[in-house]
Amino acid sequence: MAVERLLFSCAGIKEGGEFPIIYTGRGENRSPEFHLKNLDPQAETLALTLEDLDHPLKKEFTHWLIWNIPARAFIPSGIPKGKTVAELGHAKQGLAYGWHCYAGPKPPFGQTHRYRFTLYSLNRSLDLSPYTRKSVFLKAAAPYILQKGELTASFGSKRESEKQWVPSFSG
Repeated sequence: MAVERLLFSCAGIKEGGEFPIIYTGRGENRSPEFHLKNLDPQAETLALTLEDLDHPLKKEFTHWLIWNIPARAFIPSGIPKGKTVAELGHAKQGLAYGWHCYAGPKPPFGQTHRYRFTLYSLNRSLDLSPYTRKSVFLKAAAPYILQKGELTASFGSKRESEKQWVPSFSG
């Protein structure tokens, strides 16, 4: 089965741009919201990964893995920590830098890394353990992936003395 391109946007993050601090480990470490543009009508679930493309020890170091999100055109920000996310139709979060949660960019101070979100639409849900890692997820998901889209942006951590101001959000 040919995998079609999934088009999506991510609040405050443009392809090739920079992560707003709120979505990083130096800010609120809050997952951003996603807007899907051409979701296949046969899609039943969505999955997301976030990877550090410039990690010095492991290429494509996984920061976040979530799957079994009910197929929809919008994924809200601030997905809570947990093996199962009731607010998202009991989606599952696996093992990554964020154990069962979103873990945003946080390169060492003085370095800039590139990070990639990959969004998948699948024609079924997957019965996988919350201790699943990305490689196992991808192998299990491969026959059911209808669409795949990517968005890459960077984040640079300044020295301790140059930390950026982080606004607080209520509600």
